[in-house]
Amino acid sequence: MAAALAGGLLLLALLALRGRAQGFGQTRFICTSVPVDVDMCTSPVQSGGAAEDLKTTVLQLRETVLQQKETIMNQKETIRELTAKLGRCESQSVLDALPGEPRPGGRKQPGFSKNTMGDLSRAPAAETLSQLGQTLQSLKTRLENLEQFSRMNSSSQTNNLKDILQSKIDDLEKQVLSRVNSLEEGKYNPKNESEERGKIESTLTSLHQRISDLEKGQKDNRPTDRFQLTFPLRTNYMYAKVKKSLPEMYAFSVCMWMKSSASPGMGTPFSYAVPGQANELVLIEWGNNPMEILINDKVAKLPFVINDGKWHHICVTWTTRDGVWEAYQDGTQAGSGENLAPYHPIKPQGVLVLGQEQDTLGGGFDATQAFVGELAHFNVWDRKLSPGEVYSLATCSTKALAGNVIAWSEANIDIYGGATKWTFEACRQLN
Repeated sequence: MAAALAGGLLLLALLALRGRAQGFGQTRFICTSVPVDVDMCTSPVQSGGAAEDLKTTVLQLRETVLQQKETIMNQKETIRELTAKLGRCESQSVLDALPGEPRPGGRKQPGFSKNTMGDLSRAPAAETLSQLGQTLQSLKTRLENLEQFSRMNSSSQTNNLKDILQSKIDDLEKQVLSRVNSLEEGKYNPKNESEERGKIESTLTSLHQRISDLEKGQKDNRPTDRFQLTFPLRTNYMYAKVKKSLPEMYAFSVCMWMKSSASPGMGTPFSYAVPGQANELVLIEWGNNPMEILINDKVAKLPFVINDGKWHHICVTWTTRDGVWEAYQDGTQAGSGENLAPYHPIKPQGVLVLGQEQDTLGGGFDATQAFVGELAHFNVWDRKLSPGEVYSLATCSTKALAGNVIAWSEANIDIYGGATKWTFEACRQLN
């Protein structure tokens, strides 16, 4: 009876195993008798070759089942991830389809997960330029209305209208400059954007000049040297260019008034580049470094402390013999040195720029090195000034001389990109 029961159990077990193995190809089963008190999975070799084959088959089936379970789990996880991504894509499609909704420009929107299938494209540069053009056209229209009203009305009414329109123009100008900055950071098509930016800079320059003319009147008798340049933003398109180049010089003195509170570093008050050497003569305060004078890429650190938002007069003198230099702040010598580019004459036929550092002749500006603040009375001599001459300049003396190489005059300066001209007041405060 026991042997019959054991045989029946073995037959049921083999039938069950056959059912589980149907999905794994054809399997050959061999029936044999096994004692009741012996585990068929652990039976010894002496049970015969058939028992060993049965054991191997059972182990293979177990391994196959475990592998299939692991594969199914991995597939479930993959399906879960794909479903989540599909849901996010569908949600973003709904957002894009909403009429009148602004493009998010790739930024994460509140209530939506980040789209891991790819960021959205930014608005095309042409759209930004179109908005800038509309803003500039609005500025032009307001100025034309102001000019027409000025010819037809009394001065009190005109002044009132000027104040109102000037306030609105200032607001629009800030928007224009902000959008130009954004365009600079985008850099979609450098060639086209460079051309469009040139048009914008030209229009801004024209608008500023017309505003200035309206404020001061067409018959202003102000001296041509009583003006200052203002660079309100750290950009790579605001600058002024001196119409004259420098001659070959074996000595020089460069003096100017400056006012800035920009941090870190006020930037580059002026740079002079020649073919083959962008750093022929540069004054720069970049980052947390002190102000430096560069001559033919050789550097001297200057002891100026002027980044306090107040007007300061500075002068730097230099001679090629032994490279001796002196630095003056507010009429007093603050430092000196030697061996600065000795026996190297300043080369002629270059480009002199105010407000930007040149990496190439007349260009290659970097916004991080731009001057931010106000600048006036930039004069250049081809000799060393005496301490007395420097003091006369710093105290706005009537005996002060203008530069014999570059003299500060509105006729000698062209401004670009929105830099502005205003009446220079520092000397009036001193007198």
